Amino acid sequence: MSADTATETAAERGATETAPGRGAAKVIADDAEALAVATALADEFRAGAADRDAERRLPRAELDRLSGSGLLAVTVPAGHGGADVTQETLAEIFRLLASADASLAQIPQSHFVYVNVIRRQGTAEQQAFFFGEVLAGRRFGNAQSEAGTKHVQDIRTRLARQPDGSYVLTGVKQYSTGALFADWIPVLARTEDDTLHVAYVPRDAEGLTVVDDWDGMGQRTTASGTVRLDAVSVPADRVLPHHLTFQGPQLHGAVAQLLHAAIDAGIAAGALSEAVDFVRTKSRPWFESGFETAAEDPLLIQRFGELAVQVRATEALLGAAARAVDTARAGLTGDSAAEASVAVAAAKAHAAATAVEVSGALFEVSGTRSALNSLNLHRHWRDARTHTLHDPARWKIQHIGRYVLNGTPPPRHGLL
Repeated sequence: MSADTATETAAERGATETAPGRGAAKVIADDAEALAVATALADEFRAGAADRDAERRLPRAELDRLSGSGLLAVTVPAGHGGADVTQETLAEIFRLLASADASLAQIPQSHFVYVNVIRRQGTAEQQAFFFGEVLAGRRFGNAQSEAGTKHVQDIRTRLARQPDGSYVLTGVKQYSTGALFADWIPVLARTEDDTLHVAYVPRDAEGLTVVDDWDGMGQRTTASGTVRLDAVSVPADRVLPHHLTFQGPQLHGAVAQLLHAAIDAGIAAGALSEAVDFVRTKSRPWFESGFETAAEDPLLIQRFGELAVQVRATEALLGAAARAVDTARAGLTGDSAAEASVAVAAAKAHAAATAVEVSGALFEVSGTRSALNSLNLHRHWRDARTHTLHDPARWKIQHIGRYVLNGTPPPRHGLL
């Protein structure tokens, strides 16, 4: 489809976008291979990132490469044939991809979140089926957030149970990152008793429409548009009881937020790298510096040092948070879950501030020419400013403060 706003129905899509048409997906063996594949793909995706953003050219081919690479299946449990990589590895995968193209890195974030839901709440039969889909290269999107409600957890999409045990799904979702490119769309909805469930719906289901109406200033190619659900039939074995996730210690929110933090860290690293390259190759020295090149200017050197400290601190916090999640996964208790959640909150708050600061400082250190629209260096700041609006860092700081000062464990609402 074109980059313009469009609606795709099942009839219009045809069969060409199914996973079989993409070819068989590789199965990654371990963490080391996953990181090597992510590094290679990041290098590949970096080359066209600026043009894709400028033209709002949706990254279908790149996502097919991602599916075929096996990276989307790296968290599938070993018992089901996956690499079951650590969260530290997963966070680094996202950081690497985001350093190359923040929009592209954002698209599979929900994929891994909803793979995690299956791991936590799926029956043995559901796990066998869906993990098999993921290993085959199928992609999960998301239909989670809603506009016009009281707050982010005021979910009004409904799953109505039918006499035969199946469900009918009705509602409208916004900010549905990944849905346009998905094979399956996990939909967050409430049943008659108001409990939260996730319905896994095929992308071509009758009554499901994905509208490419995303017009954000940043993350332009995520296609985070609208999903409309008009009496969509859902078999009972495609519905998972997500509300049970929050009835005890859980890492659902920590895992989701860890990936957001990794994306912010990647944006910061990518912006710093672009600034370094620009100053080394394109910037002129300020006449008062007395040096032949801008890279010799001691004031610029000082600023680059400050920015590098910020980026390194963010990456250190990200690694520490990921290891805290891995530790909690190995022995999940209320205390270990709280430690992981707080560590991730600290990493996310720091990464958000760093991404915005470094992507803005790119222009400060690079000078007037860097503001040329044709260079599209502003995509880093636009991506940072847009992505960091997902949830307010100020509330993360509140929960960290309450935990440190009063020992109050963070809430189990899935957003921390």
